[in-house]
Amino acid sequence: MDHSKIKKIVLAYSGGLDTSVIIPWLKEHYNNCEVIAVSGNVGQADELEGLEEKAIKTGASKCYVEDLTDVFVDEYIIPTVKAGAKYEDYMLGTSFARPIIAKRIVEIAKAEGADAIAHGCTGKGNDQVRFELAIKAFAPDMPVIAPWREWDLKSREEEIAYAEAHNVPLKITRETNYSKDKNLWHLSHEGLDLEDPGNEPQYDKPGFLEMSVSPMQAPDAPTYVTLDFEKGVPVKLDGQAMSAKDIILKLNQLGGANGIGLLDIVENRLVGMKCRGVYETPGGAILYKALNVLETLCLDKYAAHKKQELSVCFAELVYNGQWYTPLRQALSAFVDVLMENVTGTVKLKLYKGNIINAGVWSPYSLYDPSIATFGEDDVYNQADAAGFINLFGLPIKVQAKLKEKLAQG
Repeated sequence: MDHSKIKKIVLAYSGGLDTSVIIPWLKEHYNNCEVIAVSGNVGQADELEGLEEKAIKTGASKCYVEDLTDVFVDEYIIPTVKAGAKYEDYMLGTSFARPIIAKRIVEIAKAEGADAIAHGCTGKGNDQVRFELAIKAFAPDMPVIAPWREWDLKSREEEIAYAEAHNVPLKITRETNYSKDKNLWHLSHEGLDLEDPGNEPQYDKPGFLEMSVSPMQAPDAPTYVTLDFEKGVPVKLDGQAMSAKDIILKLNQLGGANGIGLLDIVENRLVGMKCRGVYETPGGAILYKALNVLETLCLDKYAAHKKQELSVCFAELVYNGQWYTPLRQALSAFVDVLMENVTGTVKLKLYKGNIINAGVWSPYSLYDPSIATFGEDDVYNQADAAGFINLFGLPIKVQAKLKEKLAQG
């Protein structure tokens, strides 16, 4: 890349350590170019406070803070939940936030006549792939600058030192230097003591958890929640009609208070390494569970099993940054068809980190008590099972008879 041709850069800006340092670094290494910061509001809450002032003070010419929360929920989160997609039990909180942010950044970069887009993702992580694949989908020829793949800074400690030397204000210290990502769906924690899988997460340490409490500190009495779904989409919480976004926000409160949705995993990153992370996804864990319970009533065996199989593919596409691909779109279309009759009500009990079934109802239920009963019935003829078993077991019988014949010479 010819640095002399780069006059204006649009930066994916969060206000965290990486992107705060990147603004002065870009101006220093790209001929004092103009830097426009863009932050996508996907529910970071207090992290957005003072963001514009901080960006400009750090050297940006302007800062966009774009509210993407409604679209984020309706067009990214809900389709993923409907697909039942989890990547190694991780509920994809960072993964599906990147495509929507990157898409908006491209739109602003085009409107501003930018020469390049920059991001703060490390060369070891998945997010660099997610951002750049989304950029390629909407601006295939746009140059991308990834300082972590260029600069001499080798660690977050060196970033902090650089920030201090350039008077960049930070909210973290060397002692609280977890790498975090937060949105309305989740909060992730990586780094520091978590880099050793042998260390138990400090769930009970004040300030570690932000969306949840430790199950040990959760109430001794359970909390009941009731969720209504229409075609796989949550529409009511405890009988009150609400948007999917508001349902998630409320479930975050209820789930977080009961220690729901904590996940400690060593996951397989796209770039080939294993990485240990701790995730808080209280509302998401409840939604996944509720929809799964409802599907046990409304989906037939083969549809449910195929959906479960394809959910792994869907999750890998999201995790790998391939949201804007024909396959992901096709899988979403498949899920939409399956969800046509996934309508009903689910009652759950939240208790000290556990989500316990407490009842499920649907006008489209395929469960028939008159067939399933262990009591007397006049619907199911048990004698029919003998013929079924003979036909179903015929291949096994043929194989066994062949073995006998071969053994006899």
